[in-house]
Amino acid sequence: MLVAFSLTPMGVEAGVAGYIADAVKIIRESGLPNRSDSMYTMIEGEWDDIMDIIKQATEAVAAKAPRIQLNIKADIWPDMPAPLDGKIALLEQRITDTTPDPASPPG
Repeated sequence: MLVAFSLTPMGVEAGVAGYIADAVKIIRESGLPNRSDSMYTMIEGEWDDIMDIIKQATEAVAAKAPRIQLNIKADIWPDMPAPLDGKIALLEQRITDTTPDPASPPG
């Protein structure tokens, strides 16, 4: 399972790095494969493990911010090994593959 989520502290100044740092630290220390960018954090793992980490991260932000928006998007693909990197590998393979895509209409 791959989950992308974002925590947005509300009612605080425009710069939120100080509010999010503790959450990212929890995620990184979880041992689950993860990646953060400027908009989302992605975590790979089992449902309960991921949701527990999201809960801990949310609580860390809640300790500093009066309100939080939490957005979660999940990709549940049981046959995809290592979806954090596997989905990108599939995309890269398709980009470099010169054979016609069977899903594309001819012409």
